[in-house]
Amino acid sequence: MMASNYVSEAWCADLGNGEYRNPILYADYSDPDVCRVGNDYYMTSSSFNCTPGLQILHSYDLVNWEIVGAALPWGNIPHDTYNTVQHGCGVWAPCIRHHNGRFYIFWGDPDVGIWMTSTTDVRGTWDTPIIVKEGKGYIDPSPLWDTDGKVYLTHGIAGSRGGLKSVLFVCELNSEANKAITESRIIYDGHEHHVTIEGPKFYKYNDHYYIFAPAGGVPTGWQTVLRSQSPYGPYEARIVMAQGSTDINGPHQGGWVDTPTGEHWFVHFQDVGAYGRVVHLQPMTWSNDGWPTIGIDYDGDGCGEPVKKYRKPQVGKAYPISNPAESDEFDSTSLGLQWQWHANYDHRWHFCDAANSRLRLYSFPVSTNYKNLYDVANLLLQKTPGKDFRTTVKLTFNPSTRFTGERTGLLVMGLDYAALILEKTSEGITLSQVACRKADKGSLEEVNHSMLLTESTIYLRAEFSDTGRKITTSEGSADMIIHVKFSYSTDGRLYTPIGTTFTLREGKWIGAKIGTFCTRPCITTNDGGWVDIDSWIVEK
Repeated sequence: MMASNYVSEAWCADLGNGEYRNPILYADYSDPDVCRVGNDYYMTSSSFNCTPGLQILHSYDLVNWEIVGAALPWGNIPHDTYNTVQHGCGVWAPCIRHHNGRFYIFWGDPDVGIWMTSTTDVRGTWDTPIIVKEGKGYIDPSPLWDTDGKVYLTHGIAGSRGGLKSVLFVCELNSEANKAITESRIIYDGHEHHVTIEGPKFYKYNDHYYIFAPAGGVPTGWQTVLRSQSPYGPYEARIVMAQGSTDINGPHQGGWVDTPTGEHWFVHFQDVGAYGRVVHLQPMTWSNDGWPTIGIDYDGDGCGEPVKKYRKPQVGKAYPISNPAESDEFDSTSLGLQWQWHANYDHRWHFCDAANSRLRLYSFPVSTNYKNLYDVANLLLQKTPGKDFRTTVKLTFNPSTRFTGERTGLLVMGLDYAALILEKTSEGITLSQVACRKADKGSLEEVNHSMLLTESTIYLRAEFSDTGRKITTSEGSADMIIHVKFSYSTDGRLYTPIGTTFTLREGKWIGAKIGTFCTRPCITTNDGGWVDIDSWIVEK
């Protein structure tokens, strides 16, 4: 269950002295966007193939956040394709807005088109998503309700699907904002000066139209702002934030928001490799000539650098420290909002046994062409929450007595993965530390250590540590090298190391995730065993 005002031991941005540190969320909330309604701020981010999709976060001060819901609670998108795992597909770069008492979220599915869902209760039920603009490659939408009643939409296009990139479009929507009523028109070409321009966010400020858009690529790019007197252009362009002398690479892709006190702020991500795309908060100012500057402009050229530490936004009062939940005692009748499945949700996968404060996962058959866990849908995972932390799960395995091959355990999932796995064998229950290199390529698991257990209840632990070293990627970014060490205990006090150290690797467009699962072989049977998860603890 998500605790009220949960305070993370792994990472907390609020320094308690009126200042904050970046990132404000040391977790993979990729392509974040934010809006303000009164004194409340709401954020959402790309969820790709994970479900619940479009997690909604809430804050009063832009520094302290909690997860309050999901706009796609039961399935990533209403499409049968996503009943199986579709790595890197699904929900791309959403935009959250509030207009005339309704919340709207637009997002792109690069294989389908631009979707939209809306609600009057941001924490409640969202409407069934509808396709606003169908077309392969359309991504990164952002609506604008103009003062004359017209509704415009800017969006990008994915080169991998559309055969073109580095351009931005604008079209007009109907008054309900649920259907495009004009063709999209290219309004900016970034090939010469802002290659890979994408992720546009549409605003109107002081009678000018502004499109905030990242360019230059995820690991090494910058934040561009376009300005025009017409939604269709022509647009001027200016770089308003870049890495500069900092180690915050690729500072871009996010949203502008103001405060009731008249301040301006920008939320964006930084790609840190295996931990994914973590969220930063930057101060923003407007110059007399009508251009914004994001971060701190030390040399006065109009382009800012991101801050590592800064004063908190002035929002009129102080609010308690609050972070997205990580630990879970499973004492609720529904899953904690930090958890996501690996594909569209199936109600047969789990039972929230609140009466006994435990989560029961039923073993579910893997596919007939099973090679490893990478494409298994019923993985229950959450984001890694900080730089240096450990996760401990207490579980009791109850496999079927009729067959062998049922498995459960503690899982660290990316393009490579590692796990502590309990498996029902002909000899009994074994505990193995396994690793799967190039899991995305169909590789098989390697067993680093295996032993026979005499207990069915066990504590499994994974410790994550930043080695202080970095590796330069093919794109020029310097990703942190993160090591994961595994151990186990039968009493919850004395832990014994097991297996080998694992080097963490990101997933497809997402950071590595941690979690658990319960599977059985693809055999003919009408029932199987289960695992009871008693607790999931995340600590510094």
